[in-house]
Amino acid sequence: MLFLAQRILVLAGLAAVPIALSACASNDDIDLATYVEQTEPADQLYNQGLANLNSGRLSEAAKKFDAVDRQHPYSEYARKSMVMGAFTNYRQGRYEEAINAGKRYVQLYPSSEDAAYAQYIVGLSYFRQIKDVTQDQKESRRAIEAMEEVTQRWPESEYVEDANAKIRFARDQLAGKEMQVGRYYLERREYIAAAKRFRYVVEVYSNTRHVEEALARLTETYLAMGLASEAQTAAAVLGQNYPDSQWYKDSYALLQSGGLEPRENTGSWISRAGASILGT
Repeated sequence: MLFLAQRILVLAGLAAVPIALSACASNDDIDLATYVEQTEPADQLYNQGLANLNSGRLSEAAKKFDAVDRQHPYSEYARKSMVMGAFTNYRQGRYEEAINAGKRYVQLYPSSEDAAYAQYIVGLSYFRQIKDVTQDQKESRRAIEAMEEVTQRWPESEYVEDANAKIRFARDQLAGKEMQVGRYYLERREYIAAAKRFRYVVEVYSNTRHVEEALARLTETYLAMGLASEAQTAAAVLGQNYPDSQWYKDSYALLQSGGLEPRENTGSWISRAGASILGT
């Protein structure tokens, strides 16, 4: 604060030079208090922030919470203001600011009662930035990492249930991206590249809605490659888990058109992966 006052005094002196030269100078003292930020009590600033937040004045609330952290660092109100500031930034769609504040809170106060909430805000901020599967899915990966930290570090917290729901959605997005790329390769008859993507979905994202199509696409892809046994196994595993699925009906018809039918080869990777599929 002393440095700021000195700097203001210097600037004020420089600004006064032309006035003095014009013989219109004033001898009145400059009131430095008008230039210096007034320090308000921490509890007063914090309560003002809450009042603004409750009234929907999010920008003003963020300023108050930031002022507590800035004017009263490491105080109890600063700790509370940090997490409330993260939430307020999240509500405003200022996700990077919310992420930074949440991460900072967890780093400084990992054992506090609000640490799980701060980490949850980090996860929510990534989650809200998840894009369509036609675009890059880095936010999905980051949302998963952030929410998994919530479930692993604070397994008893009230945020775990929703964190798991967000993880499932983000994993579904990642699987959807793999499927999109796999279909791209399949349409261009780049079968090895396509099979690699569909296999990844079956092995890594077996509890997503995309595994059903992945098995059907594997049936199609392996059949096009002349790998009849693998195609039959993919269809068989699909039928075991989703017997009423249209994907299974299509795969069955495709095999029949070549004189084949679903038949599981228990030595295939598809058969082993089928044990982890959560179909019905």
